[in-house]
Amino acid sequence: MRNPHPLSLLSAGLAAALLTLSVAAVAETTVENADYWRQNGQHSIRVAEDLQPIDRHAKNVILFVGDGMGISTVTAARIFEGQGKADNRGGEENLLSFEKAPYMALSKTYSVNQQTSDSAPTMTAMITGVKTNDGELSVSMEVARKERSAEVVNQYKVKTLLEQAEERGLSTGIVSTARITHATPAACYAHTSERDWESDAQMPADATVSDIAKQLVNFSYGDGLEVAMGGGRSMFLPNTQTDPEDTASKGGRKDGLDLTQQWLSHYAKSAYVYDKTGFDAVDAKSTDHLLGLFERSHMEYETDRANDTGGEPSLTEMTEKAIDILSKNRKGYVLMVEAGRIDHAHHAGNAYRALADTVELSNAVRKAVEKTDAKDTLIVVTADHSHTFTIAGYPGRGNPITGLVKEPGATVFAKDSNGLPYTTLGYANGPGYRGPNPRPDLTDVDTSHPDFLQEAAIPMASETHAGEDVAIYAYGPKAHLFHGVQEQSYIYHVMARALKLPVGQ
Repeated sequence: MRNPHPLSLLSAGLAAALLTLSVAAVAETTVENADYWRQNGQHSIRVAEDLQPIDRHAKNVILFVGDGMGISTVTAARIFEGQGKADNRGGEENLLSFEKAPYMALSKTYSVNQQTSDSAPTMTAMITGVKTNDGELSVSMEVARKERSAEVVNQYKVKTLLEQAEERGLSTGIVSTARITHATPAACYAHTSERDWESDAQMPADATVSDIAKQLVNFSYGDGLEVAMGGGRSMFLPNTQTDPEDTASKGGRKDGLDLTQQWLSHYAKSAYVYDKTGFDAVDAKSTDHLLGLFERSHMEYETDRANDTGGEPSLTEMTEKAIDILSKNRKGYVLMVEAGRIDHAHHAGNAYRALADTVELSNAVRKAVEKTDAKDTLIVVTADHSHTFTIAGYPGRGNPITGLVKEPGATVFAKDSNGLPYTTLGYANGPGYRGPNPRPDLTDVDTSHPDFLQEAAIPMASETHAGEDVAIYAYGPKAHLFHGVQEQSYIYHVMARALKLPVGQ
């Protein structure tokens, strides 16, 4: 029997991280010759041999969702981040923080009635273990979309991981850069037949089911949500009230309710904040329930956040604050963190902002790993669906990922059949369509500008989702259960198993 490698005595997550760093250190100081690649391969073998599954139950679960973060987005963001580092050799060798996770699987993202799905049924699958129809949140497939009856919705609602956690005395939180009433965060706490019913202003007059914002504030499981941070302020304020940041605008609710004040009246030791100053002033030690609504609609893209009027916390800062509040509960917590604007940038055909928001998700995951213990916290990073985003051509190593294709050794840009240059990144459809023939000449266009829209093959006002599998990355207790190709609903089952929660109760 060989002597155990010293790293085998560490947690699986820490061992993998340290070995990955070791590989990186070698890569930074070694010429990429045959010996380099042999050494690199041997390090990777040792990583695999020294993995020690953590087969105990988890105290905490953090689910990170990169909305629309398909595998091509992860690859491009890895290079995008790497090319911004002073010591990069091209960017391709870089790894996003969650790519260092010791366990991975693939997730099949179709829903009950969609081959290519939307965020409502995909997040429902991840947070309840049950697949459903397009546009529906945490109800089973028996419910017709836009069903107005609360009785019918309640008959077929399916319990979420956060609801189960609250029933067991755990703390719960949601963080998103989208509106917190948007599909992904809403599936954690709301049950409805229509994802767009975010406030009473969007609902039919004869509907008896509650709007999504009201369901958040009236979340009745346990002692309620401890943390809810993101955008969507207009869904919580009455249309007679001036917005505290955008003073030329008012709230969106027609029923006269100020749900931010209801939050404060519902919970002791509670706080409501709408800007960076208020966020920074929140003391996690003395705050048990935090509502943060930093925009009337979605929060700013990470690229634009510094220019926001009232200032906004980053996804990393919100994640850190949420963990500080939730970790006060000795029984544990469940936290969902969404990088929601990756999806929005892709829909706009804007790769730069999609990649920048993916890098910020990586930063948030890194912070969560630093602030938690791999022995008691399961961290899962995944996506709800992909996009029609492609990395194509034959660009040379280190070619700017947002730039025009220049092949290895070439001094001029590669050309299409019409003699025109083209970008590495593109979309199968979307607003970046510029006509079939001839395409525009991009030779003197700054394709790396944050506002540039990548070309699309099919003209559409909004680029669509894509249907291929997405990746799952996992650290901590029961992380080893992520393997192979799984139904998206399997993600819930691993998290519930890690927390020792009964399925479907």
